Amino acid sequence: MGLGIVAAGVGFVACSAEANPGANSSAANADSTSPTPSTAVTKAPATATDTDYADGEYTATGWYGGLPSHHDVTLTIDDDVVTAVEITTPAEDETSLGYQRRFAEALPGAVIGRNIDEIALDRLAGSSGCSEGFMAALAKIKDQAAA
Repeated sequence: MGLGIVAAGVGFVACSAEANPGANSSAANADSTSPTPSTAVTKAPATATDTDYADGEYTATGWYGGLPSHHDVTLTIDDDVVTAVEITTPAEDETSLGYQRRFAEALPGAVIGRNIDEIALDRLAGSSGCSEGFMAALAKIKDQAAA
């Protein structure tokens, strides 16, 4: 519990219930005055790739966190470019759900129109954990779609 307090004091940001396991719904809702988290997208270095991906819609689950949380991600790929994305926000903890929802809202702007091999999310909408889950699902989708 003390570790959670220290982490919160330095602005630790996560995307799961594990970030604050002792939080209850009323405490999570009371923090409605916090500033909007920043958005950072890390672009992968330009590299030549021999992988071509089959056009289509692919779904995978990306797990993340110490007490595993997950996202189900569905991507539509056309000519190796992401044309659509959907992601679940299944968290039950109010704090975690807030991170997942903000991440889900920001995700289309970060991936749609980009080559699938150039997507490298490190932190998006203030969440590094959600990015981790998305990247895990993306790796599985790339494996499924590899032509």
